Amino acid sequence: MSDRGGAAALVDRESRDVQRMLDAIADQYGYDFRDYAPASVRRRIARRMEAEGIASLGAYHHRVLAEPQCMERLIVALTVHVTSMFRDPGFFLSFREKVVPLLRTYPFLRMWLAGCSTGEEVYSMAILLEEEDLYDRCRIYATDLSDTVIRTAREAVFSLSHMKEYSENYLKAGGKGSLSDYYTAAYDHVLFRKGLQRNVVFAQHNLVTDASFNEFQVILCRNVMIYFNKTLQDRVHHLIHQSLVRLGVLALGRKESLRFTPHEGAYAELDRAQRIYRRTI
Repeated sequence: MSDRGGAAALVDRESRDVQRMLDAIADQYGYDFRDYAPASVRRRIARRMEAEGIASLGAYHHRVLAEPQCMERLIVALTVHVTSMFRDPGFFLSFREKVVPLLRTYPFLRMWLAGCSTGEEVYSMAILLEEEDLYDRCRIYATDLSDTVIRTAREAVFSLSHMKEYSENYLKAGGKGSLSDYYTAAYDHVLFRKGLQRNVVFAQHNLVTDASFNEFQVILCRNVMIYFNKTLQDRVHHLIHQSLVRLGVLALGRKESLRFTPHEGAYAELDRAQRIYRRTI
């Protein structure tokens, strides 16, 4: 067998072994990563194996099934948590200008932040709604697959080293004061005001396997589906469509789109550049 043929066979065997591991995780834990981008899954598993000091995929497979804490670390690795406060300030500025006027027509608002990660987007949206006098009639449901990142989000503690970047984002996003008005600094960390959590419900939710759990006037699912294959993207879009009221607002990430999705025709664009849509059907 040529070197090239041997390498291909090795990749095929590794792919099958990873698939068996993902099947077993889905059966035992209910977390289904089988429709995540395969190359990304393999890379992240390899990095976790190195961090755990395990050379064999078979041995790692066994440990993940035997040790829930090891499984939780793998969940964190497989679910990408690249985030910042007022990330993509243009989105938040557009939200203030084009979405907030629509939200003022509702007596009460339910907003779902799907894939909320460690909470930066949650507190960004809470601050925006506070400044627009909407927060006291809004409930934010902040969900993520990982219990670990949900716990981090609840703590509302972030690195002081990020605050310069976050403050600049806040101002570009149309902030009406100073971001420092909302936190207390101590040593090398900041603690955001607990009052920002007063209308937030943090919960674990799996977009892959869990059903719709409420009706929402706004759903933010930004920079989540870029790591899914087409099958899983379509499933999540169906879940979102089920969960969003007619004339409700959907926001996706800058690299995401409704094009070629099952519900493409069910939305009108509010801001094409910022991927903000309104459900019409």
